[in-house]
Amino acid sequence: MAAPGRRCVVPLLVALRGLFTRRTLHDASPPRDVLLFEHERGRFFTVLGLFCAGQGVFWASLAIAALARPSAPARPPDAEFPDRGRLDVRSALWRYGLAVGCGAIGTLVLGAGLLFSLRSVRSVMLRAGGKQVTVTTHAPFGLGAHFTVPLNQLSCMAHRGEVPAMLPLKVKGRRFYFLLDKSGHFPNTKLFDSTVGAYRNL
Repeated sequence: MAAPGRRCVVPLLVALRGLFTRRTLHDASPPRDVLLFEHERGRFFTVLGLFCAGQGVFWASLAIAALARPSAPARPPDAEFPDRGRLDVRSALWRYGLAVGCGAIGTLVLGAGLLFSLRSVRSVMLRAGGKQVTVTTHAPFGLGAHFTVPLNQLSCMAHRGEVPAMLPLKVKGRRFYFLLDKSGHFPNTKLFDSTVGAYRNL
């Protein structure tokens, strides 16, 4: 007598399993664009860009001033010229060394600010269909820059619960990690973890 009931239960379980599978695939392949991450810090990156630009101008002016040959003081015709020793700060070695040092500091400040702005993520958008992802960075002065890559070319190097502040995101073909600030907003955490937040061997 239990056989007919069992025959009815088995197709029901198969149908429920198929419904769950289709729902999971539908969640991972949304019919429209879905925002997965957003962190708006335009004012901060505007100030950062102005600071880095000011530092670049400052250190560049110091380098130019160090390269400029100082004017020699007027001396009487019968005066003896002192011996210019190794401690003479106006010598060519000191001037070129100071210019190189100032230029290196200015370059480092500008490079660090530019790289941090280009790798700090403002938003992550999963495109309709779930195959493409648009990543928007803050860019210098907070002007914003975006690019779209296939989902299988993204790899999150750590889970959201494993890092204290920044979530590193690797994009195939691009150097350095993109950084997602955990203080930002994750509107759909489950979809983020199953798509952009998943680890992939790139």
